[in-house]
Amino acid sequence: MTDIARRAEAVPLYGEDYRTDPAGAYEQIREKHGPVAPVLLEGDIPAWFVCGYRELHQVTSDATLFARDTRRWNAWETVPDDWSLLPQLVHNPSVMFTEGPDHRRRAGALSDALASVDQFELASLCERIADQMIDRFAGAGEAELMSQYASRIPLRAAAMMCGVPESEARMLVDDVMGALDSSMTNQMAVYGRLQEEMQRLVDHKRATPGSDVPSHLLANPANLGDEEILSDLLVVLVQAHQQTTNWIGNTIGLMLTDTRFAITLSGGRASVGDALNEVLWHDTPTQNYLGRVATRDTRLGGQRIRTGDLLVLGLAAANADPQVRPAEGAVGNRAMMSFGHGEHGCPYPAPELAEIIAKSSVEVLIDRLPDLVLSDALEWRPSVWTRGLRRLPVTFTPTYVP
Repeated sequence: MTDIARRAEAVPLYGEDYRTDPAGAYEQIREKHGPVAPVLLEGDIPAWFVCGYRELHQVTSDATLFARDTRRWNAWETVPDDWSLLPQLVHNPSVMFTEGPDHRRRAGALSDALASVDQFELASLCERIADQMIDRFAGAGEAELMSQYASRIPLRAAAMMCGVPESEARMLVDDVMGALDSSMTNQMAVYGRLQEEMQRLVDHKRATPGSDVPSHLLANPANLGDEEILSDLLVVLVQAHQQTTNWIGNTIGLMLTDTRFAITLSGGRASVGDALNEVLWHDTPTQNYLGRVATRDTRLGGQRIRTGDLLVLGLAAANADPQVRPAEGAVGNRAMMSFGHGEHGCPYPAPELAEIIAKSSVEVLIDRLPDLVLSDALEWRPSVWTRGLRRLPVTFTPTYVP
């Protein structure tokens, strides 16, 4: 048993507080323990919660001391086979768990492939997809924007970046959403089907390369194997769905409930970028992230960290650190930790591509439906790990679509 487990003051990092007021819960942890706190994950599994901005910056900047390979964790023997967080921590062949030169080789290849995406073409594609989605419900005068809109556009865009034909993109979208929303048993079956689809895609791109992400990965001097390419493509698809979907939904929710943004809904696009930025500071889609593992005994934020201890990256809590948090309504400050930091942060230029997808989606929506209003209170998903709306029901003046 680790030192953390023996500390009676460890705070549960689960429960109702995080469902109703996560920001308040993070503030209480900081006030009680400071920038690094002993916590208990679901099932009372011990870990450290890094909620200070500077401490999080230190952890994410030092990949040698705070490593990504979770096989180093010293508490594996305490974890039950059906533990809900197992999928986030079990080592897999994707770039997310690699380290050192191998990580730099993989991440560099992925960055190069993503950098090949024409950002102007991506914006145009997202606008076209957004229009198609809106056409389906514009005449009804009401919609549930999470399922009918926000969750559909990022995956369609990511599929097209991967060179998936338009005729097959919708099936791929349905499979990814099914893998994330179904039970763990069904998830494994859907992930298996996704891997088969990705393998067919990679085989096709090897025979007929194009100007798409898989083709660039195949041609990269890093000489990636099929398993590496497949796992990294799945990471791109899943992250595009989860994080960008919630970024879109959280931004629409903010603009429909905060008068600073609602005032401009019928008057143009100037506030969309500000709303997207504010969401990253105050309601970032990735709240907490598992994790890092200490490779030797050290001290962090006044706490003694043992070799093999697990650290949870408190991204939302670090963004709210009073030592660095910008004033309400601050514009242009991009120093938030929402995309992580360091060599294991979100690979460049993925944040830029995600912003293009999110910004295009919100702009097209408020252009097409300028009198959009909420028809019910915002309802957040009950998760410690992500911040996203369960539903986003709206009403508007029906629009005829020829």
